[in-house]
Amino acid sequence: MKFSEMKLHAMNAVKAYFKRDWERKDLTNQGEIPLYAYKCLKKVYLTLFCALLSSTVGSFFHLIWKAGGFFTVLTFAMSILFLFSTPPLLVRRRVFFFMAAAYCFGASVGLLTEYLFGIDQGFVFSFLTATTIGFGTFWWGAMNTRQRRMYNRCLLISDILIFIWLQIASAFFGGHTARWKLLVWVVLGWYMGYNLVYSKEVVYDARFGDIDPVNRTFTHLFRLPAIIVHFTRLSVRAAIQRYKQN
Repeated sequence: MKFSEMKLHAMNAVKAYFKRDWERKDLTNQGEIPLYAYKCLKKVYLTLFCALLSSTVGSFFHLIWKAGGFFTVLTFAMSILFLFSTPPLLVRRRVFFFMAAAYCFGASVGLLTEYLFGIDQGFVFSFLTATTIGFGTFWWGAMNTRQRRMYNRCLLISDILIFIWLQIASAFFGGHTARWKLLVWVVLGWYMGYNLVYSKEVVYDARFGDIDPVNRTFTHLFRLPAIIVHFTRLSVRAAIQRYKQN
């Protein structure tokens, strides 16, 4: 393949990554979610919650037993490899490998943060627990109603619960957890806001076929830049239209 063809292929891949079809009206719609999209959204939230819960459990075991090490790092890499080599139809097997990878990630990430940044494991456990609480709140909302407005309430409730947990964790662990609790709360509050927008994209994409909850969970953070860019583009476009109307 020539360099020009490789460059064109790379540019097309970047354009495809940042391409989104949902509009501002899809974000502001507060009506009822269609049943097929609702089922997909529940599966995505459940998988997200279970993945973060597995990571939190792994982090907890590393905190009390120093469970993380070379074995968990190797198991994490192997689980990811098995996950991508397993056919999409084998859902239970893919979920098992994904949860195993999430657990090993939680048990191992403390080694990386401590080595690179000198951050204590108590902070890592507190951060993962707070994120789990946030996703658990959205999953709870998805289990109770199909109304889109509920997820706005879930955003507020998750921010409150995360703030309460960080207050408790700072009293237990002190150190980095107590020093950075407000910063972590702001970051996670913003992240839960992104999660709200992400749920709108899941509902939109479900109109065109089934949503793979494992893939959507795995790429949840990876899609953040593209979604933020598209959301910013829509916001600027709406601001320009209002300016022209005035």
